[in-house]
Amino acid sequence: MTNAPQSAASTRSSSMSEASGLAPALEYHVANTLGWPDLRPLQKAAVQPVVSGADCLLIAPTAGGKTEAASFPILTRMVVEGWSGLSVIYVAPLKALLNNLLPRLEQYTAWLGRRVALWHGDVGESARRAILSEPPDILLTTPESLEAMLVSRRVDHRLLFRGLRSVVADEIHSFAAGDRGWHLVAVLERIQRLAEHRIQRVGLSATLGNPEDVLAWYQGSNVATGVVAQVVAAGDPPAAPELVLDYVGTLENASTVISQLHAGEKRLVFCESRKQAEELAFELRGHGITTFISHSSLSLDERRQSERAFAEARDCVIVSTSTLELGIDIGDLDRMIQLDSPRSVGSFLQRLGRTGRRPGTARNALFLTTDYDTFLRAAGLLHLWGGGFVEPVVPPPSPRHLAAQQFLALALQEGRFARATWHEWWAGSPVMEDGLEVLEYLVGNEFLVEDGGWLFIGRAAEKNFGGRHFMDLLSTFIADLELAVLHGRKEIGGVTPLSLSQPVIRGEKPILLAGNAWRVVAIDWERHRVDVEPEVDRGRVRWSSEPLPESYEMVRARRDVMLGADPPVQLTERAVRTLIAAREMWESRVDSAGPVLTRGANEITFWSMGGLRAHETLAAALPIEFETRSTNEYMRFTAAFDVNSMRAVLLDGVVPYIAPQAVEGLKFSVALPADLARATLAERFVDEEHAAGLAAATIVMRADAVQEERVARDG
Repeated sequence: MTNAPQSAASTRSSSMSEASGLAPALEYHVANTLGWPDLRPLQKAAVQPVVSGADCLLIAPTAGGKTEAASFPILTRMVVEGWSGLSVIYVAPLKALLNNLLPRLEQYTAWLGRRVALWHGDVGESARRAILSEPPDILLTTPESLEAMLVSRRVDHRLLFRGLRSVVADEIHSFAAGDRGWHLVAVLERIQRLAEHRIQRVGLSATLGNPEDVLAWYQGSNVATGVVAQVVAAGDPPAAPELVLDYVGTLENASTVISQLHAGEKRLVFCESRKQAEELAFELRGHGITTFISHSSLSLDERRQSERAFAEARDCVIVSTSTLELGIDIGDLDRMIQLDSPRSVGSFLQRLGRTGRRPGTARNALFLTTDYDTFLRAAGLLHLWGGGFVEPVVPPPSPRHLAAQQFLALALQEGRFARATWHEWWAGSPVMEDGLEVLEYLVGNEFLVEDGGWLFIGRAAEKNFGGRHFMDLLSTFIADLELAVLHGRKEIGGVTPLSLSQPVIRGEKPILLAGNAWRVVAIDWERHRVDVEPEVDRGRVRWSSEPLPESYEMVRARRDVMLGADPPVQLTERAVRTLIAAREMWESRVDSAGPVLTRGANEITFWSMGGLRAHETLAAALPIEFETRSTNEYMRFTAAFDVNSMRAVLLDGVVPYIAPQAVEGLKFSVALPADLARATLAERFVDEEHAAGLAAATIVMRADAVQEERVARDG
């Protein structure tokens, strides 16, 4: 190590193995302040392409230093090119992730005499005013907050964004997989029109099956202008993880196992629902385990307390939904435990990457499954992972509802916009592919009104979205109605009205929240408030949920397991017995020759194992007289079903049936024609490729095993 040089800008530290390509002052502090002898592989590989101004997608295993891989070369550009004012936006899907990143980026920018600030829904008005009066060099924010800045009358968005040079999207796979991603890229196109320079786009991810496609999607209008794009992946593949699959039968048994294993270690348990997380946390506390909990319905203060305490503790458990799946730093983690199974390999890899971050430790995961279905889902997922599969990230098609949102947001942003040149704001973005049809509907139904070729916000927009200064226009998802739960003045979190049954309202049964039981003492329906007192007995809590369609690959992987494929992980003795029993149970429903069709007395079941999307697509193409019910595993018909009708189906252009009430769950659907809103949902649910494969497959005919047993017993 060298002594601090007279000029950090002109002298490099001998601690760096070679010239990094970073600004000299930055390189000096990396070596001498952070004490790094060298950059990590991704950080080295990213310097040249990011400094050159190329659009980049930076990929490395979890804890591979992706934040620094993006920020160090961008800070280098900032210094070398003399950027001033707000020049970098760092956008992430979670406010907690941004909060977590702030101290690191504050340190890095301070080395160079630069500043970073935070702007999201939990940031107060005084902090926002300070940002507007003296913009930082880097702003950490969310897509929704970017939209809020654009439409706010208190923000001079042209002044704020004119010097923008680069946008970093963290956990970009999380954005690209849903409507928030479409919203982000559409907002970036509007900001690009306000900026005086071409905006570089840098994305970060640890798990992607199709990185080139995701980068092209994120680039947007930069593709048409010929901006260089580069996927940068570096770093040695991580060592093989330690994976164990167990079957415990109940959540209570899972809590007993967790309480008895890994004493003295820090354990993170992922659950697949808020209800499951609450019940497990309560049970663990009953075993005397120091337990924290994190999910989206807890208050901000409650989540922060849990995450901070967990980061500082040692012998403890934190129970979480997917809220801790992304890159939030929760300290040195010893064990990852999965209750039941996630629904994608990508999600599993994110969770697995929370472990093995310390030198000398290995990535690890223990699956504790509570029923046969989740056991088979976990086994199938691990079989799929063992084959090297990671799901491609595909943005949902037909974002017409977001085209409607963008038109209304632009009218708020600009006060008015020209009908003849609206397309210039989005530079050919796929979000606006059906923009003309959407715009005609908005004008024809007074969401927008026209005067002299200019379009303004209309009465219908005011009526449907005008509340709270058009706050409903800022986000792309519909949040469930929740009532705030308070103990005295302290807010604990929120519950839906589903949890407030009459026995709960009367105080006869407690509710469960933040891992504790609470007795309801008063409900203020107008203020959406529930006052509670602590209770001893375990309560219950419910949140609305819908059956989730699984990917074709996930369901087929389960089929492979039932046909004899063993997941490449350690199976406990209980898991071995469960796997044998599950295969025996499914023996009559799966066959290596093709999908199985079983006939019962009153119904026919097609064990097609194609996933709900493929099944609903196939059902939509069948003659209307055949009633169907579908799951991810099967299609069920009335006894009159003719198998030959499946051979004759025409799937070209077929979309699944969407009930009118389902459209209510599509944000901004009221700003679309009803048939176009239903078509948008249907096109997102269609799986023509795999439906066609099922229709053409060789079908194995069998009698229904349950029916055979009943006949034998009665005979």
